[in-house]
Amino acid sequence: MGNLADRRRIVVAVSDDLLTDQRVLRTCDALFAAGYKVELIGRAWPDVAPLKRPYRSLKMRLLFKRGALFYAELNIRLFLKLIISGADAFYANDTDTLLAVGLAARLRRKPFVFDGHELFPDVPELIGKPFVQKVWRWVERRFIPQASLCVTVNQSLAEEYERRYGVGFIVVRNLSSHTSLQSSKFNLQNSKFKTILYQGAVNKGRCVKELIDAMEFLLDCRLVVAGAGDLLDDMRHYAAAKPYGDRIIFTGRLKPEELKSLTEQASLGFCLMENMGLNYYLSLPNRISDYAAAHVPVLANDYPEIRRVLDAHQIGRCIDEAVLYNPRLLAESVTKLIAEWDAMPPSERNSRFESALEDLSWENEQKILIDNIDTIFVKKSS
Repeated sequence: MGNLADRRRIVVAVSDDLLTDQRVLRTCDALFAAGYKVELIGRAWPDVAPLKRPYRSLKMRLLFKRGALFYAELNIRLFLKLIISGADAFYANDTDTLLAVGLAARLRRKPFVFDGHELFPDVPELIGKPFVQKVWRWVERRFIPQASLCVTVNQSLAEEYERRYGVGFIVVRNLSSHTSLQSSKFNLQNSKFKTILYQGAVNKGRCVKELIDAMEFLLDCRLVVAGAGDLLDDMRHYAAAKPYGDRIIFTGRLKPEELKSLTEQASLGFCLMENMGLNYYLSLPNRISDYAAAHVPVLANDYPEIRRVLDAHQIGRCIDEAVLYNPRLLAESVTKLIAEWDAMPPSERNSRFESALEDLSWENEQKILIDNIDTIFVKKSS
């Protein structure tokens, strides 16, 4: 885009804490590197530390932390900041920022991008709350068709969004950048146990409890749960009550470089979720590319997008849903996969992961994103 990008300012909105949403940070970094002026707006919770990036960022301190009042306050305050921002375009990350972004773009007569990382009305936390789901679906119906560009994270979600709203979505997969992030040593105590790793949110439907139960039969392993979430305290108490609880470690929230270091020490990584609707069933979590970058095999659900990657690159195994809820069978699957990879010649192991990384790289995805965002301004200028 060259000089044209240099004159364009994009304000990016997200509901998460700015330090932890890696998809958003990668997007902003790509926009900045392409010559756009970037401003990122999110919330200051739980981390109020400033964001160290070459572009502007703003962390809003909100009175409410969750629920309807949180989303109302977020969108009102976000709208007020967007309307006076002087932006040439807006970028909404997920449906929970779409109301503010859509209204601001309409009043300012500016283009906006909608980046749907998930089917927001179908997240497990909203299952069984039909009124709340109805509200968010109304927001999507009202504003997604008005977006100048719609983006999502895999082909299955793109097809579902198009089925719901009749709008085409480009696919920019939520993958890790493997060229810029350096490890920052995360020290696990020296141990005779093999490290098996869960990374991600400790929330409903993420199968942390099932992994804790399976540890009864994994006598030579320690489970590390890297992440935070609504159920973190509950899972800590649940694990502590087990006779084998000393082999289960909860790290809490980690910085990306610390998580990278921890992942490199694992013998196996988990990508397991309960089938709680399309949002999980159609997902492709970026932890799969994190595991691939660390040369760590994956044990995952047999869901379409996940199977597509594991079948293509042979970097792990999918398990049936019945195995997930049987601690002994889940433990057997872990043991078999670790044994299979321990017995594999290093050359074969490296070849599989290197092949995967040629595909599962943010460096490939960001070019698709920037090329499509450039076209927004080309059309507007013509």
